[in-house]
Amino acid sequence: MKNKIVIIFFLFVISCYSRPMTSANDQSINVLEERNQQHTLTFVAVGDNLFHDSLIRSSLTASGVYDFSPLYTEIKPIIENADLAFINQETVMAGTSYGYSGYPLFNTPQSLARIIKDTGFDIVNLANNHAMDMGRNGLYATLDYLDTIEGITVIGARKEGESARLVTKNNITLGFLAYTYGLNGIPLPRDNPNLVSVIDRNKMTQEINALRPLCDFLIVSIHWGGEYLLQPDRTQTDLALFLANLNVDLIIGHHPHVLQRVETITLADGRKTLCYYSLGNFASHQRERERIIGGMMVVTFSKDNTGLSISDFGMIPVITHFDRNFRNTKIYPLYSYTEELMDAHALRNTGNGLSMNFFNTVLNRLNTRIIMHNPFIK
Repeated sequence: MKNKIVIIFFLFVISCYSRPMTSANDQSINVLEERNQQHTLTFVAVGDNLFHDSLIRSSLTASGVYDFSPLYTEIKPIIENADLAFINQETVMAGTSYGYSGYPLFNTPQSLARIIKDTGFDIVNLANNHAMDMGRNGLYATLDYLDTIEGITVIGARKEGESARLVTKNNITLGFLAYTYGLNGIPLPRDNPNLVSVIDRNKMTQEINALRPLCDFLIVSIHWGGEYLLQPDRTQTDLALFLANLNVDLIIGHHPHVLQRVETITLADGRKTLCYYSLGNFASHQRERERIIGGMMVVTFSKDNTGLSISDFGMIPVITHFDRNFRNTKIYPLYSYTEELMDAHALRNTGNGLSMNFFNTVLNRLNTRIIMHNPFIK
């Protein structure tokens, strides 16, 4: 019996010494390195992806397939190189049985959804005034189809369950909530009143307070304001301050279809909220010069031993180009949009003063850094 005890003890000693030995000094270095490590996450967002009849028709190929990929080829190198990318999908994709349509009740071919993902978008917002254009079942069909595409997170609408979404990348967790001012008078189903998130300050307070402890940065997408207003109205600025007081880090605004300014809201205690009041249109066939220039928000989130911060932000201007036959629609970053392209734009010879000077005038009132290159290519 004594011999067995000796053998067991000997094997235990050997097994201990066979393990990698880490000194207390090495352990301290590892902890210090972890504490000093900085994590960053680059995040881009665009405004209204809005598909009118003419834009749907012009995407139909000779083989009978709706191909929306040419629309995004010029901006894809930006989107796909960001860590995460957001889009406000303004139209539902309910399927062929509903018929494809533009204004006022939109329904876009479902082939768009996979192009959105292929372009590099990860976060798709559906909380906007057109979410119920095809009724409850049309939105259900849209949600079901988006659910088949791996890597897409839908915010603002759900068949059931909670509205908040958490996305983690690069050791940074982003929390998302989304709301819309309304649904063009179409009521939500009585048995599913949470199908689309609408602006309600009591509910927003509850949802934001519940999400805040679970994420590093809290982002609210909000469909608000008056259409075509070049400056945010009082309802927007009041609601932005309300969100800032709830410790929201970033507000992504859309719906006015034109660009509005960027503002950093600083509270008395020093907390800050970055607000993009309106990113304008992304894709559309709206035919006024203010509505063909949109913005791509670019934000860098940082996390290190000193805390959390938005370490950089700005905007890449984008132009929706379409020719005089309302074909060849393509979104260009302004830095690659040429005078030759502008001469071919449907709006160039309509007497509305479409010019580079006009675009620069728009940008001068935005109160943010304008980025005139692809920030993700060194």
